[in-house]
This record gives sequence, structure tokens and C-alpha cells, in this order.
Amino acid sequence: MVQVHCRVEVVVDDPRAVTALAQRRLREADIDWAHEPDTVEEAVAELGANLPLALAGLVDPERLLTDVPGVRFRGAHCWATPS
Repeated sequence: MVQVHCRVEVVVDDPRAVTALAQRRLREADIDWAHEPDTVEEAVAELGANLPLALAGLVDPERLLTDVPGVRFRGAHCWATPS
């Protein structure tokens, strides 16, 4: 097993577009909200108020290795922080 460490810096030109997409994807996700501590509306509101959280939720680390032969993706942990 090998761990790949990446640090990516991005410039967000349209924070509303980012949070809106994250909110939409959260609403569309197959989540059983009855077993979650928050309601869907509470979670959507949290994303709308937290750009780093919204952006981190949109990152797809599995796509980094999509075209690499002989590699099987096992998992990842992503987060975002304001700089």
C-alpha cells in the first residue's frame, strides 16, 4: 500500500456557486436522514454558511488516479481550510 499526499490551493471566484452545488448534491444524495443527527435542511444550511466544508464535500479524490493502470483506490479523507 502507498499513501499519496496532495495539497491543492484553489481560488474561489463564486462562493455562492460552490455552496449551491454542494447543497444540491447533498439534497440529491441517497442519505437516510432518519438516522442522521441533523435534518436535511439543517445540513444544507450548514453547507451554505461554510464555504470550506461545501468545497471539501465536492472534491472527488478517487478521480486523481482514474487513468493510472494497476492501481486500485482504497479510500481518502478530504478537508478544506480557509487560507
